[in-house]
Amino acid sequence: MIENKPSRERFFSVELKSKANLKSVSLTNGSRDNALIEGTIGELKSCGFAEGVIFEVVGSMGVLRVDLHENEIKLPAKKEVKSDE
Repeated sequence: MIENKPSRERFFSVELKSKANLKSVSLTNGSRDNALIEGTIGELKSCGFAEGVIFEVVGSMGVLRVDLHENEIKLPAKKEVKSDE
């Protein structure tokens, strides 16, 4: 019997208002099978979760979306503030 396990893959999308905001796209055909996409989404306008399952970073020139659930984010522990009493 094959168990149905959730996929560990994460999908992403980048939506830019203009091609001018795209700095570079590199798809190598050599021995490495990698890709590099660089650009700008502009000034940060907002970020948060859409429907609790898509992390969305909205900039003035585009949007970055990542398939990521809220409960998968691990926040750093808060530092205790010591007072001089």
